Amino acid sequence: MKYLIYLIPAFIIIVWTGCRHNPEKDFTVITKRIQYDVPIKSPNPDFDWWVQNIEGSQREEFVHMILDAAYTGKVRTYDYFNHPLTPEQVRQIGYHRDTITVQRPTAPYALFDTVIEQKLDPNLITRIRFLEEWTIDKKHFRIMKNILGIAPLIENYSEKGELRGYMPLFWIYTDKRYPEE
Repeated sequence: MKYLIYLIPAFIIIVWTGCRHNPEKDFTVITKRIQYDVPIKSPNPDFDWWVQNIEGSQREEFVHMILDAAYTGKVRTYDYFNHPLTPEQVRQIGYHRDTITVQRPTAPYALFDTVIEQKLDPNLITRIRFLEEWTIDKKHFRIMKNILGIAPLIENYSEKGELRGYMPLFWIYTDKRYPEE
């Protein structure tokens, strides 16, 4: 009888832990890493508004949220080669400052210097590059995507005006395993 007091709780614990369902065991990794671009601003005005597009005000809010977090240092940012960037370095992306000499249109037609500053236009961000891990629940055929990192992209044109591709401005990793050392 003395041992029965200990045996019953032990039996209950063994049965309870053995029967507990672990949903993570149902998921199989499809890929530990996949990278792809998602258009957030439709290249074709004839498409329905939601095709390759996020509605304008939501897109602007999303892009500004990413830029503000990077500019203020709320998130860790990295360049294309995974070197850490400071918030100041991120703010310099897309920033140009030039001094040009201009002649006055009226007499005495003197020359003067003008400073022109150009900042990154958030409307130029038309795509987001995702780095993800994919898993699948084979039983229910549910695919789970774990976002490891995101990079805002702008279009990159040649001197002739031809689209060369999309250039990542910086990376924000949402998973502590990245960037890999």
